[in-house]
Amino acid sequence: MLNSNVNVSGKIETRGIRGATVVSANTPCEIEKATVELTNEMLSRNSIKVEDIAFAVFTLTKDLNAAFPAKYARLKCGFDMVPMMCYQELDVPNSIQMCLRALFVVNTSLPQSRVKHVYLKGAKTLRADLERDIVK
Repeated sequence: MLNSNVNVSGKIETRGIRGATVVSANTPCEIEKATVELTNEMLSRNSIKVEDIAFAVFTLTKDLNAAFPAKYARLKCGFDMVPMMCYQELDVPNSIQMCLRALFVVNTSLPQSRVKHVYLKGAKTLRADLERDIVK
């Protein structure tokens, strides 16, 4: 569980939790659905409390520009006080398209090896090496 923020030495540690999904269309509605689904899955699988999130970063591939994912994390997932930024992903030839990625930096004492990264839909191919942690 990520609820304990202080390790045995009394220090607060941070861990990065990654996630990604493929958005079905470049519309505000579809970006909202993808953001909420991915965010909720990342929170649930890692037992994250929103108040433990230090900051969140969302990226979108260049073919997704109809809305800001951070807007939906704030309005639909309770990220009111979480600092967030949205960026355009680097446009690498032959890379996955219509992809929304997230990075949550969380205050926790959980070892990095126990963090569950979440890759949904067509984004599962991004980290096939993490198959044991990928949501089916």
